[in-house]
Formats: sequence, C-alpha cells, structure tokens
Amino acid sequence: MTLENDWQLTRLSNHFREHVEVMARLESCCGSSILSVVETLSTALRSGHKLLLCGNGGSAAQCQHWAAEFTGRLTQTFVRSALAAIALTTDTSYITAFCNDVGFDDLFARQVEALGLHGDVLIGISTSGASRNVMRAVVRAGELGLQTVVLTGESGPLQHTADQAIAIPHTDTQIVQEAHVAVYHVICDLVERQLFGQQEPQAQAD
Repeated sequence: MTLENDWQLTRLSNHFREHVEVMARLESCCGSSILSVVETLSTALRSGHKLLLCGNGGSAAQCQHWAAEFTGRLTQTFVRSALAAIALTTDTSYITAFCNDVGFDDLFARQVEALGLHGDVLIGISTSGASRNVMRAVVRAGELGLQTVVLTGESGPLQHTADQAIAIPHTDTQIVQEAHVAVYHVICDLVERQLFGQQEPQAQAD
C-alpha cells in the first residue's frame, strides 16, 4: 500500500475496531433486554398475535429483513410454520400518498391504527432513538393495547417511550445498524426454538 492509502487503512481499522468493541459489549449490556424481548415476542406469536415493524431508511430495510425471517424462516435447515410479521415500510402507494397528502409524522401511527390489534407487538427501529414517526407509532400502539419494543442507539427518547428497549451502546449510525442485525438474528433464532423446539438439521437441497 502507498502512503496515500494510509488514511483509508486507518478508517478501515477504526471501523472494525469499534464494531468489535460494541459487539463484545452486547451480551453484558443488552443480554437481559434481548431475552425479555424474546419472551414477549414468543408469547404474542404463540397466542396468535402478529408483529408490526417500522423504521426509516436503513432501519426500514432492517424491518423488512426481520419480518421476512419471521414469516419465512431464519435458517434453511430449521423447518417450521410461518410466523406473522408485517413490515409497515413496504407499501409504497400508501407511504407516498400519506406523506404527500398528510405528512410524515403519523405515517406509521396510521398503519398501527388500521392493522394493530390488542395483544400484537409493534417493533420500532431507530438508530438515533429520536425518529418522530416511530415514536408516535409507539405511543399510538400503547394506546391501542399493543406491546411495544424498540431497537435504538444509546441516546434519544424513544427507548423511554416503549415497553421494552434494546439500546446499543454507541451513537454512530453504521455501528448501531450492524449491531441491530446481530440482535434481531439472535432474537429470531431464540423465538423459533422457543416456539418449535430444538431440531436436528435437515438436509439442504442441492
């Protein structure tokens, strides 16, 4: 590598170092919160309720990713029934119409009113912990009798609005998002096994 690449190597090294440091702290700082959320989601799904997920930008993509893993399955070799999960971020006709005609702040709250039922769980994802439309959805969900779970960074008021919060101990959006992926993967894995038990791996198709 030439000297002009030194700044790139430094940034690369710093990013991976911070990532590793945060991941190493997740179990100690978030482990009990993660297990509590697993119980909440498992209880709701076992009782025939559904999960609604909302977030903006990268968090919107993560909502879709997580919902897909619940409805489909996390691991190809773990065969199970479908679990009801809906990402509120996927209906582009509704999203563009409502934001254009009404505004952005109540985007998800309106969907919660339409789709949420008492006993369902709303999951809000916000790396800043301050996304106004996610907060308003969480508040509305609570008013309607839904349980509320949020994934955030270490700051912002959102974690104090929901019933349960998993707050990643970092403020950088990228690092928080990377940690969120690990968190929802382990939650999905534990929920699957809580509901369907341990399974022997199935042979994968060629």
